[in-house]
Amino acid sequence: MNRKRKKVWWTIGIVVAVLVVLIGVGEAYFFNVAFVPGEKSVLNKYSSKKKKDPLAQNKKWYAKTKKEHWHMQSASSNYRLDANYIPKKNSNKTAVLLHGFGNNKDTMAPYAAMFHQLGYNVLIPDARAHGQSQGKYIGYGWPEKYDVRKWVKKDIATEGKNQKIVLFGVSMGGATTMMTSGIKMPKQVKAYVEDCGYSSVKDEFLHEAKDLYSMPSAIASIAVELLSGVSKANLGFYLGDASAVNQLKKNKLPMLFIHGGKDNFVPTKMVYQNYKATNGPKKLWIAKNAPHARSFETYPHEYKAHVTKFLNKYV
Repeated sequence: MNRKRKKVWWTIGIVVAVLVVLIGVGEAYFFNVAFVPGEKSVLNKYSSKKKKDPLAQNKKWYAKTKKEHWHMQSASSNYRLDANYIPKKNSNKTAVLLHGFGNNKDTMAPYAAMFHQLGYNVLIPDARAHGQSQGKYIGYGWPEKYDVRKWVKKDIATEGKNQKIVLFGVSMGGATTMMTSGIKMPKQVKAYVEDCGYSSVKDEFLHEAKDLYSMPSAIASIAVELLSGVSKANLGFYLGDASAVNQLKKNKLPMLFIHGGKDNFVPTKMVYQNYKATNGPKKLWIAKNAPHARSFETYPHEYKAHVTKFLNKYV
C-alpha cells in the first residue's frame, strides 16, 4: 500500500515537474517574441500583399530629403536614442511621429511627407529597442511615453518656446501616443493623433494569444497572466498597468482617433474603448476597408483630409 502511494506521489511529482518545465519554456518563448528586439515573423500574418503602392511618392520624397540626426538619452535605463529631424522652412509647428512594433523611424516615411506638406517640422524617433536606438526590451509605449516627453522637450529647447507640437503614432506608436497623453506634457503640445493603437498591452496580448496561437480563452488568460509576471520582473510593470484607456482618462487635449474597419491585429473594437475614455475634444474616423496600419495606404486622400481638418481646428 505504501509502495503504491509512493508511486502515485512520484508520478504526480514527475508530471508537475514536466508541466513546470514546459510552462517555463513556453513563457520564455513568448517573452522573447514579445519583448526582446529582433525579427518578428509572427507579424507576417498581418503583412500587406498589395503590389501597387499609393504612398510611393511620399516614400521617395523621404528617401531623398535631407535629414538632421538627433540623439538623446532615454528617460530611464540610460539608452542612447536616435531620431531623424526634417525641418520645414519658417514653420513653428512640429509633428513627432511614433512608429509601430518591430518597425523604425524610416517606416514612418509616408506620414513624414504628409506632415511636411501640411507645414510641419517632423521629428521621427526610433523607439527604444528599435532601429538605431538602444534598448534591452520593447516596452509597448509604457516606459517609452517618458522618452517621448524628452523628445518634445528637446525639440522645444532646439527650435524655441513658440513651437506648437502634435504627437502622432501608428499601432504601438498610436498606443504610445495615447499613453503619453496621460502624463504632464509641455504646454507646447496642442493635439494628438493616434492610428490603430491598442486599449492596453494586456488586452492586445490576450487577442494575439487567441488569434495568432489559437489558444482557448482560458489557456490564453493563464498564459498572459504568467507573461505579465515575467514582464513585471524584467521591465517593471504588469501588462495591465500599460493601459491606453486609463491614460486617456487623464487627457484633456484634442485627439483624433483613426482605425481600420478590417483590423484583425489590433481589433477595431478597441478604438471605441479608447475614444470613450478620453476627456478632451475628440474625433473618430473608421477607415472602413482598411486592415491594420493600412488606413493611409487604403484611403490616402481621405486620411490626409481628416488629419488636416482636425489639426487646423486645434493647432
